[in-house]
Amino acid sequence: MRIVRTTDYKDMSRKAANVISAQVIMKPDCVLGLATGTTPLGAYSQLVEWCDKGDVDFSNVSTYNLDEYRGLTNDDPQSYHYFMRQNLFDKVNIDLARTHVPDGSNPDAEAACSEYDRMVREAGYPDLQLLGIGNNGHIGFNEPDSCFSKGTHCVNLTESTIKANSRLFEREEDVPRQAYTMGVQTIMYARMILVIASGEAKADAVYRMCYGPVDPDCPASILQLHTNCVVIADEAALSRCPQE
Repeated sequence: MRIVRTTDYKDMSRKAANVISAQVIMKPDCVLGLATGTTPLGAYSQLVEWCDKGDVDFSNVSTYNLDEYRGLTNDDPQSYHYFMRQNLFDKVNIDLARTHVPDGSNPDAEAACSEYDRMVREAGYPDLQLLGIGNNGHIGFNEPDSCFSKGTHCVNLTESTIKANSRLFEREEDVPRQAYTMGVQTIMYARMILVIASGEAKADAVYRMCYGPVDPDCPASILQLHTNCVVIADEAALSRCPQE
């Protein structure tokens, strides 16, 4: 695991976008695993700017998002389908047919999850998987548990995750209580993993991810075992970690 220390959110976002754009330039038909939430917004904005300038070309890229709320249709403004189109897909020259997000509108959890696993497997798994990290150490919607998850599955969101995500909804009670998410094993199949984190609220989780024991109580800790994992985080998020 390699840690890149940045000064602030803007610096973190630009460095993350550099890594993603380098992957696309090196392999124009690459498979990207993408994340949602507020942390990657700066990186996505930077990628949009570079695409507008012609510095990066997404026309042959395929994408697979980590997760989606169960029970939301693709056009629901709170869905991750909608989020990705609003913040990246509709602003770059990507073929929407090459973009993929779990189907939260399918009430059959087993069918929705197995179908997504099939698509990700047939794509050959991501060349680069972008991750954020939750305050409790979750990656995707893989919450703290007694074991590491495998394939895509339906999860019951913890109260801390619901509270953290409520800032994106009008009311906390509007936040869905379940989601479909790639499993930890699927995430680990990516050839490169890029984790981004910003802010003091993430400091404990980042420390446990990088320096704590590998324990499913902190799902992100398994990334210590990945052969090509890069963490890009600002000073606040790395405030508990030793200077290296």
